[in-house]
Amino acid sequence: MNTYFLTGASGAVGSAIVPLLHANENVKLRILLRAESDQHLAERFEKLCAFWGIAADAETRRRITPLRGDAAEPNFGMPPVDYAKVVSDTTHIVHCAASVRMNLSLEEARHSAVGSMQAILTLARKLAENGTLRKIDLVSTVGIAGKRSGALPETWIDEPREFHNTYEQSKSEAEALARKALEEEKLPITIHRPSMVIGDSRDGKIIHFQIFYFICDFLSGRRTFGLYPDFGDVRLDTIPVNTVASTIVSSSTDPETVGSIFHLCSGPEKSIRLVDLRLLVRDAFHRHGLNVPFALKLPIGLFMGALNLAGRFMQPEQRRALATLPIYMDYLADQQGFDNRKYSAWLESRKEAIPDAKDYLPRVLARFLEQKHPLGPN
Repeated sequence: MNTYFLTGASGAVGSAIVPLLHANENVKLRILLRAESDQHLAERFEKLCAFWGIAADAETRRRITPLRGDAAEPNFGMPPVDYAKVVSDTTHIVHCAASVRMNLSLEEARHSAVGSMQAILTLARKLAENGTLRKIDLVSTVGIAGKRSGALPETWIDEPREFHNTYEQSKSEAEALARKALEEEKLPITIHRPSMVIGDSRDGKIIHFQIFYFICDFLSGRRTFGLYPDFGDVRLDTIPVNTVASTIVSSSTDPETVGSIFHLCSGPEKSIRLVDLRLLVRDAFHRHGLNVPFALKLPIGLFMGALNLAGRFMQPEQRRALATLPIYMDYLADQQGFDNRKYSAWLESRKEAIPDAKDYLPRVLARFLEQKHPLGPN
């Protein structure tokens, strides 16, 4: 029996991993969840089980144990008795917990990314001492590239660089801790750097609509009066959540992946151009019965100036949404690329492949619109 300890079970990646692990009857799973009380923990777990389609009977759920705590706190903020259980027999660690907000202060971002990495590595050392530890799979991000030029290689990055936001910087610092533990302590670590994680390639399902969907709202023109910036040939690298989850679960039982850094992304060839994504988004919105304004392309500087001027006449809620746009504009304006040859070769050895963005994006967008606009036009 393998015993997994999983952080971030309520997040995009973690929530897709749980049902894959639960399908294996030789896996016992402990998931860390934030909760204000034991009752709140039970309520959160119930909602997650509904999302996963896991039946309510005790026999079906007996191999999943929710634990109340906070991934960024020492010992995960768990009661000593719960932490002792985790330390006693955990064989696999999968760390997905993260705050993906890009506008946190550096201190807040570090508390989330670096704090949780410290707690994970402390647990891993205890498990290694016990002799139970078999594998650690850590979810990072291709964003650790920051504003580095050229395609990001599937290696550790040593050179100094600027970052688009505190999320990228704090994840880079967390990676440095993992590298030290791997190289100096020989902990069995695999680093997974996903790009922009979006809905399931088969049906678009995802537990939370995050950055990609915010970007799509703006690309539709509905928030910007039809105005959109000239991004030239810039591409957006996306990856379906089911592809990410399947990779991490498979890696967790593959000792050959220890020491590897995998870029869980589409890569330069399969990433979609923003101009093509805009057309897909507008078509999806139109098919859903939503009004799509006439499109007008502007240079990026003029686009931002026009929106700042328009913001003076918007409602407070609209202004707040608009205020976050510069964060994403800075990110999208860079021509980023992520080398994923090692990951692609590993997939190929398993007779798997990265899906093509244009094949799954219509399903992803349709699911988003069905849930966000269930009553059609507004």
